Amino acid sequence: MKPHTSRTFEADLERLQERILRMGALVEQAIADAVGALVDRSPDRARAVIGRDHEVNRHEVEIDEQCIELLALRQPAATDLRLIITGLKISTDLERIGDLAVNMSQRALELVEHPPLKPLVDLPRMADAVREMVRTSLDAYVGRDPDAAQDVCESDDIVDRLNEQIFRELLTYMMENPANISRALGLILIARYLERIADHATNISEMVIYLVKGKDIRHTHVPDRVRGSS
Repeated sequence: MKPHTSRTFEADLERLQERILRMGALVEQAIADAVGALVDRSPDRARAVIGRDHEVNRHEVEIDEQCIELLALRQPAATDLRLIITGLKISTDLERIGDLAVNMSQRALELVEHPPLKPLVDLPRMADAVREMVRTSLDAYVGRDPDAAQDVCESDDIVDRLNEQIFRELLTYMMENPANISRALGLILIARYLERIADHATNISEMVIYLVKGKDIRHTHVPDRVRGSS
């Protein structure tokens, strides 16, 4: 009976991981579509992101319910306990990423009603970097890869620099002509949402390191977090 119980528990943990990955795929697509709606000036694409948000929310509820059930019925210890706790926290970060993609889509809907302020170069670059961070953080979770998770944490600085660069450029547009203020602010908000998504990807990566190493590295200096430790 005991081996059967163990196999059942392992299957439950695999299902939990699969749900998290499905949720991750949804939010990755939401980021791409939200920025694509702005670049392609496509209101339909923006509305699609907003309309799919309930699917992201449903996944979070299902993951939470499964984690609570596993904690209550299985009373896991050590690595299995960390795996379930990690699942709970990752689903929360993914749900917030989904909300930020909705926020970007709402700003895109407003912006596409007006002529473009400028060619969009850095925002799509920033979005690509952020999507890569989300994807890599989830790959690190699946592969139990703390080095890949560490790379995500360090990539956050690149996104921060892009955000600052975009802000400075758009501030110049606002200073040159007050008529630019509304559109520039909309773009600044989208960059800010992307920067916050990067923060959530970093949170996920920090949880992966906690899962594998049993170390809580939040609020610590990045270069000393993991490399060379065991």
